[in-house]
Amino acid sequence: MTWSITFFVSSILLGIGLAMDAFSVSVANGLHERTMKRPKMCLIAGVFAFFQALMPLIGWICVRTVAEKFRAFERLVPWIALALLVFIGGKMIFDGIRGSEDDSKVSTGIKGLLVQGVATSLDALSVGFTIDEYGALQACVCALIIAALTFVICIVGVALGKTIGNRIGGKAEIVGGVILIGIGIEIFVTRVIL
Repeated sequence: MTWSITFFVSSILLGIGLAMDAFSVSVANGLHERTMKRPKMCLIAGVFAFFQALMPLIGWICVRTVAEKFRAFERLVPWIALALLVFIGGKMIFDGIRGSEDDSKVSTGIKGLLVQGVATSLDALSVGFTIDEYGALQACVCALIIAALTFVICIVGVALGKTIGNRIGGKAEIVGGVILIGIGIEIFVTRVIL
């Protein structure tokens, strides 16, 4: 593919589409930790942006090297995402019902964020198949566009979650957990059933 307006528009649309799951999880994180400071918001957005950029590049590399083996793994992606998001969401719901405000670091701590980042970006691996005609530089630029858009969209998501969380109070963690489980189900249904 040549450098053109189409390349940039396609990359922007890919970025927006891929960021939607991360946006929803960012809202859930904002609901979960309503007193979150700006550096933590940037960390959350940065983790999601990193994984949303990394996964299409991994997919692009796989298409160019081990495409058949990657296709077999691709069938597991919705199952893995569902399991990870249901686990994290279930824990948030349990903690919300139990009323444990003291362990707010669990899902938005670095381990929780890494799990969320992987879970929400696994489907981005298949984007590597759609950009397989790109050269290495174009694939990297596309990934940078995806990362930048994801970062901005996730910052908005966390801020929105905090605002909503402050309005609904103690039920925010339960709502956040339900959102995460819903995202896991949506990924599973759209990739396996439909």
